[in-house]
Amino acid sequence: MVQFHEHIITELLEDSNGGLVILSSGLALSKLIASLLILHSSSQGTLLLLSPSSTSLKSKITFHLKTLNPQFYQIPAEITADLHAPHRHALYTSGNAFFITPRILIVDLLTNKLPTSKIAGIIILNAHSLSETSTEAFIVRIFRSLNRGAYVRAFSDKPHAMVSGFAKAERTMKCLHVRKLHLWPRFQVYVSQELERDPPEVVDIRVPMSRYMVGIQKAIVEVMDACLKEMRKTNKVDVEDLTVENGLFKSFDEIVRRQLDPIWHTLGKKTKQLVSDLKTLRKLLDYLVRYDAVTYLKYLDTLRVSESFRSVWIFAEASYKIFDYAKKRVFHLVRADGVKFNESSKSVKNKKRRTKGDDKDIEEAVDGTSSSSSNAGLILEEVLEEAPKWKVLRNVLEEVEEERQKQGMLREEVLAEGEDTNNGIVLVACKDERSCLQLEECITNGPKKVMHEEWKKYLLNKVQLRDIVNKKKKPKDPKPKGFGILDGVTPIKPVQSAETTSISKQEHDALLAAASKLRNIAENDHVGEDTPQPDSGGQGRAKRKRKVGIRNDPVILDGSGVQNNNKAQSTSDKIGMSDSKNKIDEDETNPISAGRFCETMQGETSVENIVLRRHTNPDAAARNGKSLPPVYFYALESDQPILDILKPSIVIVYHPDMTFVREIEVYKAENPSKRLKVYFIFYEDSSEVQKFEASIRRENGAFESLIRQKSLMMIPVDQSGHSLGLNSTLESDLNTPQNFVTRKAGGRKEAEKEMQVIVDMREFMSSLPNVLHQKGMNIIPVTLEVGDYILSPLICVERKSIQDLFMSFTSGRLYHQVETMVRYYRIPVLLIEFSQDKSFSFQSASDIGDDVTPNSIISKLSLLALHFPRLRIIWSRSLHATAEIFASLKANQDEPDETKAIRVGVPSEEGIVENDVRAENYNTSAVEFLRRCPGVTDSNYRAIMDGCKSLAELALLPVEKLAELMGGHKAARTLRDFLDAKYPTLL
Repeated sequence: MVQFHEHIITELLEDSNGGLVILSSGLALSKLIASLLILHSSSQGTLLLLSPSSTSLKSKITFHLKTLNPQFYQIPAEITADLHAPHRHALYTSGNAFFITPRILIVDLLTNKLPTSKIAGIIILNAHSLSETSTEAFIVRIFRSLNRGAYVRAFSDKPHAMVSGFAKAERTMKCLHVRKLHLWPRFQVYVSQELERDPPEVVDIRVPMSRYMVGIQKAIVEVMDACLKEMRKTNKVDVEDLTVENGLFKSFDEIVRRQLDPIWHTLGKKTKQLVSDLKTLRKLLDYLVRYDAVTYLKYLDTLRVSESFRSVWIFAEASYKIFDYAKKRVFHLVRADGVKFNESSKSVKNKKRRTKGDDKDIEEAVDGTSSSSSNAGLILEEVLEEAPKWKVLRNVLEEVEEERQKQGMLREEVLAEGEDTNNGIVLVACKDERSCLQLEECITNGPKKVMHEEWKKYLLNKVQLRDIVNKKKKPKDPKPKGFGILDGVTPIKPVQSAETTSISKQEHDALLAAASKLRNIAENDHVGEDTPQPDSGGQGRAKRKRKVGIRNDPVILDGSGVQNNNKAQSTSDKIGMSDSKNKIDEDETNPISAGRFCETMQGETSVENIVLRRHTNPDAAARNGKSLPPVYFYALESDQPILDILKPSIVIVYHPDMTFVREIEVYKAENPSKRLKVYFIFYEDSSEVQKFEASIRRENGAFESLIRQKSLMMIPVDQSGHSLGLNSTLESDLNTPQNFVTRKAGGRKEAEKEMQVIVDMREFMSSLPNVLHQKGMNIIPVTLEVGDYILSPLICVERKSIQDLFMSFTSGRLYHQVETMVRYYRIPVLLIEFSQDKSFSFQSASDIGDDVTPNSIISKLSLLALHFPRLRIIWSRSLHATAEIFASLKANQDEPDETKAIRVGVPSEEGIVENDVRAENYNTSAVEFLRRCPGVTDSNYRAIMDGCKSLAELALLPVEKLAELMGGHKAARTLRDFLDAKYPTLL
């Protein structure tokens, strides 16, 4: 265990009340929790850990429990809804530690199935996501009222999320009823001393981006800046937040939406689109340094199709450069001009064009198979620019293998002694699974083959798209012109024009010609692969011209190119080695750059399966004459304790990530005797570096803000020193009326009747039960078949959030829910609940049409209200407004009966029971059919039902009998005519 973890645990154990701990991301929160669990003894009572939303954190805690203490057999089990109440009660009294879902815990607390005296404490793992209305706050409030002696310990490793609102940390502490705030930033003395005492050996490699990559990045930043300027003109957003640096993070979308949500319905289409465009541009900037040139072009093609008509950024001045340069990275379009194109002249001509015609719009590019388009007179040339990092990664791996071979004898001696401090495992950390797979391909088959495979896929997609369009355009059998329209097949001219207007017609034809040719000679792929070599050689020479960084060696070519470049390769390798050693010496002399060498990204990781691939490379070694070490590829998105699992000696951080860098530091601090070498591969002057540095500044700024808040914080406590919680100061004022009538027993307060609300179990996923409890209502959780909230024997409420309302209308579930409510309750209520921080409107007034349309939510609501006249629709501005509405609805109403509410809608097994709400006295489907018949009204349908037993009997009644039942000859004649009407047929 690292020493600063011991300090944190000591501080927590000193305060029996608990506390809130905020760490820098990557400082092994899961190990800290595991250490606390090992210290827990069953004599203290049961320890409950509220299950975090990310399963990766739970799995990491379990892993560390096994590694820290192999004898610790009591791995926390999870208490879920699948376990029956008696089984859960037995676990609660066992004294062990358990994960438990918040929904089950709050229900067990409200139904008194949880023996709170047996609980030692609660651990909350995602304190940054708490709010006054969250289920966790509800749990702590009830738990504290029943057991004042137990502790509540909350943890968070996302400091930037703890400063997102006004006094977020202070409000969170009041929700949790804790007094102590423990801040552990990376710059804290104990942390920095320990992590910098024995730092890993660091090689920082700055790779220059290619000319076109620099051009694309510059253009994207220009477009982002233009979009931000447009947003500033709206005067709706805080200008300080609108910077390009902030725009690099996902949280920027949250910042902007949080400010715009309350007035979203008043915004114009342009402003709404700008918010979406900024998100797209951030992705473009990220994908530029993450993916290869062909994939990037493919993504841009999809954007051009999907966003061309409505987006704002595509019409910005610099956006043309993004598309143009992305194409130039993949292919060139060169005019034939009658010149014979053999291999050498082609590459020379291509080079001339690349140096001369930077700003010319003509050069665009295409396939290296030298295919020419007869009508356009153009030649398609492959460029297929490789990612500069690929070559550097290969050089690093070769350097690592050389070092391993040099130290081979020494390592064998160490292994014989049984002290394996250098196991030679090489770990390459990438951002996502796709990058891992592509890099593995790159090392196995060489970058040229990988790029060519991507290029082939790109071209074949073009052909498939054309074939699909042609199939739609032409019927299968050859028929005369115009016959397709009679068949119902309309010509698809708009699709074709949309495609050919965005790309030039000539270029599009040339691409399709190259793709068709490629498909026709698919069995001779190797011929196609050998053809573009000279072009790539030209590209390699062009790269050498721009050599700036520590190690930007020549491209490793296949075939004949190997012998030509081997000498240059070995000399440049030596240069690279000496450069990197100089860099290491600098890092060792400078503790700041060595210890706090890097930090990256936020912890926004998606939970996936661990992506880990071991790979040895005999083919690549045979081709290039240099062997490579076995490599493991790891996707950072999977968020697994990979360093503790593999214990690598060399880590290559291909995509820098702040959290992972801190994990490397902690891993080295825990294993000071282990030799660890870390390579960082950055693109020089790129958004990657800027985002990396900005994430560090942002986290440090968050901690500085929290330190200031801590010095000014006021947490109210009672006489025994326990925290009073959030609304404790207001409770006495709310509960006492403003004016006492002194005549009535000297102003004595009357005993108030406690309000009860029956709540469906599934509703505890929302925050409304918490708010109702805050208002002083008694919450009774049960499983309801009909409705979500039962306010009285007459009033049943179905609550819908906005998102749920749209989904329920789409699936038809809402109709069924309202139908059952109308059947069983006199006052069925549909509650439409808006979010407090969003606009109190479905759509702007200008969007509401005059006519009923199937897609309009207002039309659907209108039809629902017409269909069920007794249904009451209530619009609520927020959770607190809902609580006020419920209180006013319950005034002068009886309290609901729990046993009756449970039985509603449940089918009866023993038949009809007297006064049983489950009894089905009528066939409801037949009743609904009867009420829809012509002439049948609300005033006469009951008389008809009394007069005949079934619809079959009704159909046989004469008009005179019908007139007697329906109260008039006109209504009877209408119904009779309807029943006797002939069924129209098409025969």
